[in-house]
Amino acid sequence: MALRTLITRKSHELGLGFSQSVRGLQTFSLPDLPYDYGALEPAISSEIMKLHHQKHHQTYITNYNKALEQLHEAMEKGDSSTVVKLQGTIKFNGGGHVNHSIFWKNLAPVHEGGGEPPKGSLGWAIDTHFGSLEALIAKMNSEGAAVQGSGWVWLGLDKELKKLVVETTGNQDPLVTKGPNLVPLLGIDVWEHAYYLQYKNVRPDYLKNVWKVMNWKYASEEYEKECPSTTASGRGA
Repeated sequence: MALRTLITRKSHELGLGFSQSVRGLQTFSLPDLPYDYGALEPAISSEIMKLHHQKHHQTYITNYNKALEQLHEAMEKGDSSTVVKLQGTIKFNGGGHVNHSIFWKNLAPVHEGGGEPPKGSLGWAIDTHFGSLEALIAKMNSEGAAVQGSGWVWLGLDKELKKLVVETTGNQDPLVTKGPNLVPLLGIDVWEHAYYLQYKNVRPDYLKNVWKVMNWKYASEEYEKECPSTTASGRGA
C-alpha cells in the first residue's frame, strides 16, 4: 500500500524505532527519550513529558501496529473494503509516531545546548530566507497559534529548491503530506496534550517558552545532510 510504504520509508530516513511482529510485519516501537522527563523544566514540565511520551506516543504506536496487522489480514483475504477503511487509521497513528519521534529530537535540556541559536549554514539560511532568527520564531509562533484544533507547525527544507519553509499540518499529518520534497527540521506539537497541564489553553505562552529548549543542533545536522555544499558566509561555525 502506498500510504504504508510512505510512512515506513520516512521512518527509516528519520531513524525511528522498529520491532518485528507476527508474520514478519515491520512494526513500530516506542523510542527512548535522550533525556529525563524533567530535563526540560521549567519550559515543559516532567508531568507533561511523561504523559506525552508514555501514553500519547505509545497509543499511536499501539494503534498503528494493530491496524497494520489488520491490513495484512484484509489484503490476504482480498477484503478491499476493510483495506480502504484502514487507511485513515494508518495515516493518523503512523503520522503520530513519525511526528513525535522528530519532536523529541527537536528538544534538548538547556545544559545540553537547548535554546542555543543555530550557527553555521542553517543560521545563514534562516537569515537569508526569513531575515533573522527572531523573525522566523515570530512566524512559527503566529502560524502555530493559528492552527485550528490540533496539529503541528514545522520548519522544513524543500530539498529540491534548497529553500526553508514554514508549514502547518492538521492532526497528525507529517510534513511530507504538504510536499514530497519537504524535509522536517523542526516540528512543534500544538495539540493540547503537549501543553495543557502546564499552560492551560494559552497556546501562545507554550510556543514562546518551547524555544528555550529547542535543539538547533539537531536541526542543523538535518539541514547539512541535505545541503552539504552550503557555505555559511558571515556565520560562526
